[in-house]
Amino acid sequence: MKRHTKIFLGLIIGAAAGVLSNKFLPGTLLLEATQKYFSDPLGKIFLNMLIMMVIPLVFASVSLGVAQIGDLKHLGNIGLRTALYFLLATTLAVIIGLALVNSIRPGDYLPEETKTELLASYSSQAAELKDTAEKTGFGIQILVNVVPRNPVAAIARPNPDMLALIFLALMVGIGITMVKKERVQPLVRVLEGINDVTVAIINIAMKLAPFGVAALIFSVTSRFGYDLLIALGMYVITVLLGFTLHFFGVFSFLVRIFARYNPLRFFRKVETVMLTAFSTSSSNATLPTTITVSQENLGIPAKISGFVLPLGATMNMNGTALFEGVTVLFLAQVFGVDLTLSQQVIVVIMSVVTAVGAAGVPSGAIPLMIIVLGMVGVPAEGIAIILGVDRILDMCRTVLNVTGDITCAAYIARTEGVELKQ
Repeated sequence: MKRHTKIFLGLIIGAAAGVLSNKFLPGTLLLEATQKYFSDPLGKIFLNMLIMMVIPLVFASVSLGVAQIGDLKHLGNIGLRTALYFLLATTLAVIIGLALVNSIRPGDYLPEETKTELLASYSSQAAELKDTAEKTGFGIQILVNVVPRNPVAAIARPNPDMLALIFLALMVGIGITMVKKERVQPLVRVLEGINDVTVAIINIAMKLAPFGVAALIFSVTSRFGYDLLIALGMYVITVLLGFTLHFFGVFSFLVRIFARYNPLRFFRKVETVMLTAFSTSSSNATLPTTITVSQENLGIPAKISGFVLPLGATMNMNGTALFEGVTVLFLAQVFGVDLTLSQQVIVVIMSVVTAVGAAGVPSGAIPLMIIVLGMVGVPAEGIAIILGVDRILDMCRTVLNVTGDITCAAYIARTEGVELKQ
């Protein structure tokens, strides 16, 4: 049985067991014990095995990718094409989201009593996120933080600064191209060794994926009742409809036109990546799988996948940007704030910008979205209304985020004359 089939079975079994447990065993000692002593620890072990490989993999793959490209002018051309692709795909995602939320107007469907109940239930979490948002560097501070005074400190945090890590790796790669080959060859061999060992460990972790995925999904679905989905049904439908249109519409178009590849075949080739993204809700945790699958299944060279995909995991957040745009307008509708066209243009711009600053970890978009809410006069406390369903939406938007990264890598590979595997 193929790996992605095993992972899919784990996903289905975990989801089914979780939904049934939520329906027939809610609040029981048995369910709480199963979550505390089995599904939560197993899911975390799997997630941690992937995340612990992210820093060495990103550093080695980006440094080697830049070094293998060699010519700095050529590197600049690839970087520019990558950035423009990211900008195009993310902007289209936000526009789709805003078009849907203005048409469906999900905020008009939320009863006053439900709004009050949700605000009370999640007020403490909303307050914590608001505090995080106030402490988060934004605007010019993001650019300043890209160049860390102490790179080790920037990377050694509980949530490592991935932009700082990528900048350091870029500088090392550029430095390698500027020094005589025989002088830097030992360093290149070390980086190649780190890369190979990291990939080997990832392959070990992926053997556990069916069990890890089942545990992660069980933990979510067993805690997640239908009540919130019903209460926020039109909002959830609007977000998921936006994801679907972007996935099957925009991505299919970009893959067909830019990468010149059959979209359905492309999506089948990257099934493992999408399943991993859905279960982990983390672009960073999925990154090792994304790099491996892009090279093995699509034939994207390491120098391109190692450069484009780590950048994408940090900067190319199509799903996050779409989610932010829909959520800001949804909450504006809930609170009766009528946003003008110019304010909605600000929402588009800020959703694209804050998506770049969003951490590639579960629910990493929420603190930065609070900043956007404040800019258009929507109460930040309103974030409490959507926190109950954010985990499910986070799983879906992560699929969009990582799939967007691979479509970009395929496009760059094609422009470099690479014939992708069929």
